Amino acid sequence: MLHLGENIPAGGTPVLYSFRRCPYAMRARLAIHAANVTVEHREILLRDKAPEFLEASPKGTVPVVVTPAKVIEESLDIMLWALGLSDPENWLQDRDSSLAMITRNDGPFKQALDRYKYASRHDGDPDTWRAVGAEVLAEYDSILAQTPHLLGDHPRLADFAIFPFVRQFANTDRAWFDAQPWPHLHRWLNAHLTSPRFAAIMVKYPKWQAGDAPTLVP
Repeated sequence: MLHLGENIPAGGTPVLYSFRRCPYAMRARLAIHAANVTVEHREILLRDKAPEFLEASPKGTVPVVVTPAKVIEESLDIMLWALGLSDPENWLQDRDSSLAMITRNDGPFKQALDRYKYASRHDGDPDTWRAVGAEVLAEYDSILAQTPHLLGDHPRLADFAIFPFVRQFANTDRAWFDAQPWPHLHRWLNAHLTSPRFAAIMVKYPKWQAGDAPTLVP
């Protein structure tokens, strides 16, 4: 049974278990950065998971936040937790619309992305799944032709929760992605990729192990 104190450093600072390249972890880190909530960052290697991480969350997938009161094991829940503490940029405005977009992203679009990017793990033609994902991306481009962001003039929860997965889809075959007639989606993606916030949450950290000095972020 987990004793939360074993995973909480002195002072009660929440612990974030993360993996730099995971899109779920990226969106959690984006929200934590925007909320300016201090956490202890512990970088996990998925092929060599720290026992403390598995004790906190036996499911063994990142991101995970451990607070003095609870363990938060889903990326969207971590975003909502952080923004519930502080939301200076008003990401939670029109929350229901954001959550509806995120549900589609995390369901049909993520399914297509996985079967496109990791075709060797799945049956089926990756080009077929790329086409399924492309239908969603074309819709995003149509939305972004009308407004700078997915839900209007200002970025909201949906933009930051969805962006890391669009990035992953684009990077699967960047030449193909760049050749698609999606100028508004390309503009939106590039703005995220070149933002100071993305640079801040993509800092490389060494693998964490018990006894390491705390790495506090942001």
